[in-house]
Amino acid sequence: MNKKHHSNNIVLNLGIESLNEMQEVAQDVILNDNNVLLLSPTGSGKTLAFLLPIFEMLQPEILSVQCLILVPSRELGLQIEQVWKKMGTDYKVNVCYGGHSIETEIKNLSNPPAVLIGTPGRIADHIDRGTFRLDKIQTLILDEFDKSLQLGFHEQMSFIIGKLSKLNKRVLVSATSDIEIPKYTRVVNPTILDFIPSEEEQESNLTTKMVVSKEKDKLGSLFNLICSLKSQQAIVFCNHRDAAERISDTLNEKGIYSVYYHGGMDQEERERALIQFRNGSMSYLITTDLAARGLDIPEMKHVIHYHLPLKEDEFTHRNGRTARMQASGTAYVITHESEKKMDYLDYAMEVFNVENATTLPKPPEFQTIYISGGKKNKLNKIDIVGFFSQKGKLEKGDLGLIEVKDFISFAAVKFSKVKDLLHHVKHEKMKGKKFKIEVARKVIKKEEE
Repeated sequence: MNKKHHSNNIVLNLGIESLNEMQEVAQDVILNDNNVLLLSPTGSGKTLAFLLPIFEMLQPEILSVQCLILVPSRELGLQIEQVWKKMGTDYKVNVCYGGHSIETEIKNLSNPPAVLIGTPGRIADHIDRGTFRLDKIQTLILDEFDKSLQLGFHEQMSFIIGKLSKLNKRVLVSATSDIEIPKYTRVVNPTILDFIPSEEEQESNLTTKMVVSKEKDKLGSLFNLICSLKSQQAIVFCNHRDAAERISDTLNEKGIYSVYYHGGMDQEERERALIQFRNGSMSYLITTDLAARGLDIPEMKHVIHYHLPLKEDEFTHRNGRTARMQASGTAYVITHESEKKMDYLDYAMEVFNVENATTLPKPPEFQTIYISGGKKNKLNKIDIVGFFSQKGKLEKGDLGLIEVKDFISFAAVKFSKVKDLLHHVKHEKMKGKKFKIEVARKVIKKEEE
């Protein structure tokens, strides 16, 4: 089958009608040029822009790693893996990152993937250990390269690139335009594809509104603001981890379904919080700037700044969660007169009055169900859909997003059907095995456990 035709199938598998302009251009340039710098905002579909040409370059007869994708965070790595799997190619992919069991990774690499994704530290570790061959790696992608530089991965990246003697294609991907390309990348005079919208274009879709809090503690104003958003989901940004937890706990006490997310949580807890937000069983994500980039969460209509960040570029990144591409969105800034004025903000913006809004948002339609098995237990989405429909007697619309991890899985189920479902499957086996199936617990603070 010719590859181009196959690419069309892949686009169908992903459930998108057609590629956007950036993806079309990037695909051609990456196939034809050896050094490419792709600049494109978060959420514009960059992942697919480099995965499609990678797919066209892979050779089925080569049985070792052919493409290496370096990423600054495990979240981004897992997100790219999801997209590759959705594409439905016949090529294997693996992700390696710190905090993941190295034994599992070594086992995965013993049957080498065509595409290997990983964080610089962990990939350098594998190269040290010699767990995979380097002599067939022809393509290197450095995704969110700006972020990797910020996080100081110079040494590891320089070490890795120095070991890839057979590279003939290098692609740097960044969401910010003014990056210095370090010598060790060996990217010389790249073809630059700049799709970062100018300030004017970006701002035309984004409306900024101010909510003035009468009290110094802005929780009351946040509550009123959320009550005025017509039950639509939102992300709330604050500057500290403990603030994220306090805000989320208070909102939950008031009957607003929210979950917090920050860098002090362990990976499994962070993952769980995101899953509950992604699948719509929690409506509000209360987070630090950790969620301003690189996370796999849907486009938002509303971004709320509970605290303003110190730097303008963080403000821009937070707002990048909304008004992406052609969609419009609103960023709300909650302020109190005692706060220091930020010079990047125009305080003459429209004031949004929320004082009288007290109608709680509709509770989420879905609840997250936890299943004690995953990919490594040979479970996949289709198994779970089948089991929940047949044994659990769920109908088509009762089941939302399903996410299968290595050893656990999560499924969104209509709130009203959860009790019956759990009752029906209580003693049933899935694929001949008994799994623990229950309502996923909310992310709770460690000291309460």
